[in-house]
Amino acid sequence: MRIVDLSPTIETGMEMYPGDPRVAIELVQTIDDDGWDLRRVEMGSHTGSHVDAFSHVTSGAPSIDRIPLERFTGPARRVTSSHNLPRELGLLLDFDPVQEDIQPILDAGAPFIGAARLSIEIESPLLNAGILTFDGLVNLRGLPLDQTFEFYGFPLKIREGDGSPIRAIAILE
Repeated sequence: MRIVDLSPTIETGMEMYPGDPRVAIELVQTIDDDGWDLRRVEMGSHTGSHVDAFSHVTSGAPSIDRIPLERFTGPARRVTSSHNLPRELGLLLDFDPVQEDIQPILDAGAPFIGAARLSIEIESPLLNAGILTFDGLVNLRGLPLDQTFEFYGFPLKIREGDGSPIRAIAILE
């Protein structure tokens, strides 16, 4: 078994989507003064590798705390185009998707997709069709082609959350 880490390190000053809150991590208690280290972490719900809730694009749709945990994991494949997609598997897109890629993804019956960067123009129709979107993934080239693996991207349980940072991994047999 091999575990592939698909998440970037969250750190102060990291690159963010334009307009998203900046990351700020501050040491507020120290071992020397308090007997322990404690940091204050400020960031948006779409920081680093993250999952988008259906409520991210549709008012009244399920928020991150109302989506069953089973939806955040499952068998998946890395793909390099939207041609000849495997059916009924999660798809980790190792390419920059465009509008023309949406219909093949819908037709494949993917329960979720993930990518390095997804635009709202790609996320919206997929989320509205019930397909979870995982964004900000790294190390996709560390995954094999034409081999199914288990993907895990569990969110924090944020009340009414429109999304959440995740620690995304793939487990290869």
